[in-house]
Amino acid sequence: MEVVGTCGKGTLSSEEPSNKPSITSIYDDVVVGFEKDAEIIMMKLMRGTKDRDVITIYGMPGLGKTTLARKLYNNPYILSYFDVKAWCAVSQAYNRRTLLVEIFKQATNNKIIIKEDDDVADMLRKNLIGKRYLIVLDDIWDVAAWEDRGICFPQGECGSRVMVTTRIEQVAKHLQHHSDPYSLSFLTSEESWELLEKKVFRGESCPPDLLEAGLQVALHCKGLPLVVVLIAGIITKTEREASLWLEVANGLSSFALGEQSMKVIQSSYDHLEDHLKPCLLYMALFPEDHKIPVDDLVKLWMAEEFVLNTGTKNMEEACRVCMSDLLNRSLIMVSGMRYYRDVQYCSLHDVVREFCLRKLTENKHMQVKVPFNPYQHLHSRESRLCIYIHDDLVKQLDYYDYQLDKIPMLDLKSLQPLEDRYRHKIIPKLYTWNNQYSNPLDLLVKLRFVRALHLMDVELPDSWASAIQSLTELRYLALCVKQFELEWISHLHNLQTLQVNSSEKLCLRASTVSEMTKLRHVKIECFFMVWENNDQESSSTNMLENMKSFGTCDIRLDNMNARFWWRFPNLEELCLSVKDVPEFPLFPIPEVHIHLHFLSLKFSLMGLFNSVGWERYFVFPSNLRHLELAGCFLTEEMVLNIARLKKLESLKLLFGSTSMRSYCWDVTNVEFPALKYLGLFFMQIEEWKASEESFPVLEKLVISGCSDFKEIPPSFADIPTLRRIELFDCIDSLGVSAMNIRREIEENTGCDGLQVVIQK
Repeated sequence: MEVVGTCGKGTLSSEEPSNKPSITSIYDDVVVGFEKDAEIIMMKLMRGTKDRDVITIYGMPGLGKTTLARKLYNNPYILSYFDVKAWCAVSQAYNRRTLLVEIFKQATNNKIIIKEDDDVADMLRKNLIGKRYLIVLDDIWDVAAWEDRGICFPQGECGSRVMVTTRIEQVAKHLQHHSDPYSLSFLTSEESWELLEKKVFRGESCPPDLLEAGLQVALHCKGLPLVVVLIAGIITKTEREASLWLEVANGLSSFALGEQSMKVIQSSYDHLEDHLKPCLLYMALFPEDHKIPVDDLVKLWMAEEFVLNTGTKNMEEACRVCMSDLLNRSLIMVSGMRYYRDVQYCSLHDVVREFCLRKLTENKHMQVKVPFNPYQHLHSRESRLCIYIHDDLVKQLDYYDYQLDKIPMLDLKSLQPLEDRYRHKIIPKLYTWNNQYSNPLDLLVKLRFVRALHLMDVELPDSWASAIQSLTELRYLALCVKQFELEWISHLHNLQTLQVNSSEKLCLRASTVSEMTKLRHVKIECFFMVWENNDQESSSTNMLENMKSFGTCDIRLDNMNARFWWRFPNLEELCLSVKDVPEFPLFPIPEVHIHLHFLSLKFSLMGLFNSVGWERYFVFPSNLRHLELAGCFLTEEMVLNIARLKKLESLKLLFGSTSMRSYCWDVTNVEFPALKYLGLFFMQIEEWKASEESFPVLEKLVISGCSDFKEIPPSFADIPTLRRIELFDCIDSLGVSAMNIRREIEENTGCDGLQVVIQK
């Protein structure tokens, strides 16, 4: 990677740590302190021995080891100094091959396909030979974790570095090569107050009447950043009264340092509204350091009825409010963002996850469980059981003939007994089961009350449909199968979420969808939508008012298929692939879909653009905020259709021409009034013309794989909101134009707020 220019305090690379927070305008990852620490470790990384060295950072949980490592990893000087960078979270439970694959993918930018029988360790070692690399191994717990990987990182005189974080001093000393292990210190009282003030007041100064109380709170945090952040989450939700803040400070003063983190998390937990508690505890059921997809988590929360839609438009909105509350309280972390700045992945800090697992295992039977509903006591007998299916469990199931009360269930490190006395059971995800011993279908027939079933990680045998017939309580179903017919599960009248991956082309009949009135989210890969043209179907007026998201399917734009979308008046997200020349508009009456905010369209036929007037079939609903178009030729009429979307915040264009020639994209007289993100990927644009009024509020521009694209319009220097330009695999002249824009902004405004990142 080469970073030719950056402004501000830092920049993010495309390989930013996959399991830690990204920086957003809403959930700022405030970094306080570490200036001296960062300077010292920067010298270790970029100076010193030319031999490969291991830089270790150690300290107790919550000191900020990962935050410091991430700050260094994303430093613009580091970005340009090392040829190869990769970040890998190790943790207590890890799979050697999986982690090596993750490092290899980052080291090669996913350009080399890994086969099942490949020796990934050897491939990684050969790929790193002769390169100056930086590998971060975050949260190593034992020496064996290093010995599993150390041989993959070749010696040499290129100045390569491996940076390790660990909470165990002996591990840090054992890994010592040339540099001494670095012990991370506690924050000073001044740094603690600075961090607390920034988290609570979001950049504003503390009012004088709260200053003394705030200083007392910071003092009692005893220099532990995690404690400061969690306490900030508590007092942010507390009335701004000095007496209340002092109560928080006095409560902290009695905590023993060793248990301080747990005590503070307990305090944060106690301050949560009742409905937020099961939402948080549920997240601990995912593996350590797991990037939890927010979309899946929200749907699982809904299936389990943790979140009610009181005072909101729908359950999805209620879940998003819960997610925001947990983020604002710093109990969960952002670990991945979508390009339009919504949270895509979240995760739990190790200490928070440990606390949640303690709460989940407090009763004498040690079951991993969550409450039946938000208003039920945590230890109620009517609980739900969460099962992770893995090889050891499958062997035990076979041995004990699926009698759950006799099976020793793996729960973290210890085996715990199970009792089959629960009314409701869930299996949120298959993680490590690989079909060596049996299949999960034998287990499913024993769990008639299962509500959430996620079997997306393994292709099920053909008998899956009959096994699921009895699971009438299902709200959430995710499957990977060879064949699928919606009729096989149409009797699941409580189903809210359906996700299907299939290796064969599927055919989905609209009439069957109409019968499942509680469906809210449908995502079926590899299928074609068919409208049955018969009298009964034509007379049907069943409206699926609960449907919120639908995709990804192939469609033909004829009169019958167009009518199908009228049945989803509350649709919010839609992903489609247009397979032929349209005969009818995709949205015959755009005003019907006033709630639609995300639309993704893929055009796959050259014949579409050889026709005349095809653009008139793509007049979009006016409330769209995010639009993705793949394979779409940007004619003047199509650009005007997009510009009519006055609320459009993000526009992502991919493979912008099906012809063999490049073209000029002229938007000089066109305005995109609300557009904040613009992404151009593999567009066959040779020239781009724009005025200063074309993108008045644009914040981020991303261009990738546009080999003919020579220059960003100079008018971009006049956009006051522009903060970031990213270029990937583009010709040099495009980078020069980006740097010229950066330079002109600095000269005209004296502000260095624009970041420019270039990656070859």
